[in-house]
Amino acid sequence: MAQKDLSGLKDSELLEQAKKMKHTHIYDAVIIGFLIGIAIYSSVKNGFGLLTFLPLGYLPVAAKNKARKEKIKQLLKNRNLIEGN
Repeated sequence: MAQKDLSGLKDSELLEQAKKMKHTHIYDAVIIGFLIGIAIYSSVKNGFGLLTFLPLGYLPVAAKNKARKEKIKQLLKNRNLIEGN
């Protein structure tokens, strides 16, 4: 599914996207922590291998999520839908 350009969304759609993205940083932190745990366990048990570098595979996804959340936040500020901090 192709994602829409965020600047082309209506105010209600943008608020809905912001609501969906509200807890993404927590989810990303939990997933990265879990992957780091797997990497540490794998390194201790089997030495360095593919699973040691597993968390690096998720970092681009987390970065993309963070950038999208920041863009949504900036658009909400520009449209005066939230107060700027």
